[in-house]
This record gives sequence, C-alpha cells and structure tokens, in this order.
Amino acid sequence: MIDMALFKQFGEAVSRLGERAEPVELEDAQRVNRARSVMLLKIDRQMGFDLDACVRCGYCEAACQFSVDSNDPDLVPTRKLELLRRVWRRELAPMSPLWRFFTPRITVDELREWQALCYDACTECGRCTMVCPMGIDIARGVNVMRQALASAGLAPDELLAVQQEQQAQGTVFGAGPEQLREAVDRVREQGIEVPLDKPQADVLVLATVLDILLFRDGLAATARVLNAAGDDWTLCTSGYESANFGLLSGVEQTQRKATEAVITQALAVGAKTVIVPECGHAYSALRWEGGEVHGATLPFRVLAISEYIGELVNQNRIRLVPDASQKLTYHDACKLGRHGGVIEQPRDALRATGAELVETGSSAEMNWCCGGGAGSFLIQRAAPLRRKAFQIKIEQIDATGADAVVLSCGSCRLNFIAGAQQAQWPTEIVSLVEYIGAHLER
Repeated sequence: MIDMALFKQFGEAVSRLGERAEPVELEDAQRVNRARSVMLLKIDRQMGFDLDACVRCGYCEAACQFSVDSNDPDLVPTRKLELLRRVWRRELAPMSPLWRFFTPRITVDELREWQALCYDACTECGRCTMVCPMGIDIARGVNVMRQALASAGLAPDELLAVQQEQQAQGTVFGAGPEQLREAVDRVREQGIEVPLDKPQADVLVLATVLDILLFRDGLAATARVLNAAGDDWTLCTSGYESANFGLLSGVEQTQRKATEAVITQALAVGAKTVIVPECGHAYSALRWEGGEVHGATLPFRVLAISEYIGELVNQNRIRLVPDASQKLTYHDACKLGRHGGVIEQPRDALRATGAELVETGSSAEMNWCCGGGAGSFLIQRAAPLRRKAFQIKIEQIDATGADAVVLSCGSCRLNFIAGAQQAQWPTEIVSLVEYIGAHLER
C-alpha cells in the first residue's frame, strides 16, 4: 500500500522541480556545435543504415502511444530522428558531398523544438522499433538525440535538476545514505531482518529514491523475499542508488558516475548477483549499458527483482500461499519486458500464488507503454501527452475485467497512480514485489 499523503507531497515536489535547475549558459552557435559533435560521434555504420532505411510506411506511428490517433505528424517516431538524419547525410553518408546541396544545417531553434519531441513525446519504449519492417532502432536514435540535446544544454529543467544533484552530491531528491538508514530502520521495526553494509555478500540489493521516500513497503517486501530464499545478501549505504538520471537526461558523465558507484560497491562486497529494484530504466542502465560504461564485462549477474522472484519460484527456493481471490493482469514495463526479455518470470510468480492471471490485448514484448517512462513522468508540460497515452492502458486493462494490475517498475507505478487519480479510475494498482512479499509462506 502507498501512503497517499506522501504521494501528494512527492507530486508537489515534482511540480517545483524545474525551479532547481541551474541553466546551462551557451551561445546559440555553441549549442549547435555541441549537439552536432555528439551526433557525429554517436552515429555508427548501423545507425547510418537506419537513418537511410526509413520508407515512411507509418507502422511506427500506429505503434506509438503518443502519435496513435493524434493526427499530428510531428509526433511520428521516425520524425524524431530527422536532425540526426540531416547530420548523417551532410557529413557522414557516402553521398554527403551531394546531399549537402539540398540538406540544410541543423539550427538552435530546431534543437529547442526537438527537445519536446525527444523527451516529452518519447519514452524510448521501443515499440516502434519492434514493428518497423526495416528494423530501424528508433529508440536508440532518440537516446542519441537526448545526449546531443543535453550536451547543448537543452535537457528539460526537471531532468536537468535531478541530474545536476546526482552529479554534484550523489543523491536523488535529497535521499542519501542517512535516508536509506532511516528506511532500513523502519523495516527492521516490523521485525524484518535487513543486513546493511556487510563487508562480503553473495547478493547486493540496490534501492531507489522511490523505495526510500515513497514506496516504502517495497523495501520490506524485498527483504522478506531474500530472507525467505536464505540468501547471503546486503544493502549498502554506498553505491545503492540504482536510479540513473544521467541516462534519462542524456548526460553521459552522470550516467557513468552513477553506474560506476554501483559497480564499485558490488566488487567491494564480492557480489555474485546484483538485484535491481522495481525500476525499468535502472535495470537497463546497469544490465545492458553497465559493461560498456565500465569498459569491461561485469563479473556478476544483474537481475531485476521481478526476474529474480520468478527464478526463486521456479527453483522452489520460496513458497507462496495460494490465493485465488483476485483476478490480476500484469503490465510489462518497457525496459524490463520489451528491452530486457523479463516477461515470463513475473508471470510465473503471480501464477504460483494461485491468482487468475489474464492478459491484455497487447502484452509482453508488444505491451503499450504507460507513457511515463524515461523520465517523462517528471516533465510538467508533458502531462497532456501522458494522460492521452494512459487512456490506452485504461482501455486495455478494463477489457480484461481484472480486479488489479500488477507492476514491476516504480516509474510506471507513479504514472499509473497519477493517471488513475486524474481519470478517477478505480482499478487497484499493485507492486509485484509487495504482492509476492504478502503471499510468502510463513
């Protein structure tokens, strides 16, 4: 359960978040040059093929939660790569000397316009990539656009504020080691054992600011699960924060710093497995990009908590109390399901409780994004787009007749709760780890 008073306070803090950002002062020419330099650095041969391969078929438009039925050509996913495409054609493509005659240079006004397209109107969910008949990785291109825009000082203020805090102080929303200790103390007061700062452990469990400040039952449920499995595990007050606002904003320096803090801690305790909490982008940042950032293959497994729970269930390392009282549906977080392949494990865990599990019309790797991922849930001006995208989820879930929807991503959960309040939608919203924690055999 979530404390709605805390949720309201968190929402009020988010609404003022942009005021904390320190503006990046640059001349217009500097902004363009910085963005262009990043694009030139990041466009490799495969991306070049992608940029030239688009046949304007419209499949990506029908797959995007922001552009579907909008009749707004600006929101078509492939358009978000247009500035990248122009830089490629002018400066890197095999026929670039010819392309230059009729391909205009990018401008600072266009960069400002594309900021909204690449942050507000895209969660990098990858659904467009899944349906593209040419195999174009549009989500990857948008990620490069975010890096270019961030380098030009044009990341949205809300993301910039948190990125600057994480870079300068190593905290997110003011939550640091002291706040983690307080969260652990609250869990221990419930009679739950939580090892903290063990010098050596097989399993290192990470947390996010949401676990510490908002979704407090998630930390308790995680501890219950790992204790029930008999794991040798620990939380640490150093390198525990898995949220990575360098990745979300496009500032690679901060992405590297946040990732290395986690890797350093995992190596220090000798972890064989690192568990990422319910946070889709944190999973992607460590599991799929961690080795690249680190410069070497990571010497430990990285698993999402939903993935690990499924593994524990399938190995009979935890036992769940049967409960057929609810009809559930599961929402696949994009970074976990579509990008990471974490699809069957959470479903295995839910079925092991005896609950009736029903699927939405489009699920698993083709699930519709909730509209709040990749930091979009923090951007105030993006609220109308999020509400429109969330309406797709409401219709999907209502069609199942489910009593509750189960989530395994904190960003999704934030967006679901906010969207449900806005639409006065009564369906119960449940965290996977909390649901499993409540159904552990005592």
